[in-house]
Amino acid sequence: MTIRLNRKLTLEAPMRVADGAGGFETVWQSLGTLWAQVEARTGRETAGAAMPLSRVRFRITLRAAPIGASSRPQPDQRFREGTRVYRIQAVSEDDADGRYLVADAEEEVIA
Repeated sequence: MTIRLNRKLTLEAPMRVADGAGGFETVWQSLGTLWAQVEARTGRETAGAAMPLSRVRFRITLRAAPIGASSRPQPDQRFREGTRVYRIQAVSEDDADGRYLVADAEEEVIA
């Protein structure tokens, strides 16, 4: 299978910042741009609080980065592609040579 890294994604990490009222809120900080291959897997519809939601799982392949590098995705992070957001669920090596990583991610949109 040929890997085509033809999608430009921004890797983002959550940060807790004070909300000015004694609490905290989460904001997303950009860690950089990565090129990836994005493949849709399975999808389903679920009940949201106010309306149905569509959840689609994706396999996102990208160049490998060493453990601990800021360019290596982690499960608490997400990818952004314009207005689309892919929440990272898990990350693993794709090949024995360690040239690529695979991120299992999920996109949730209003159905």
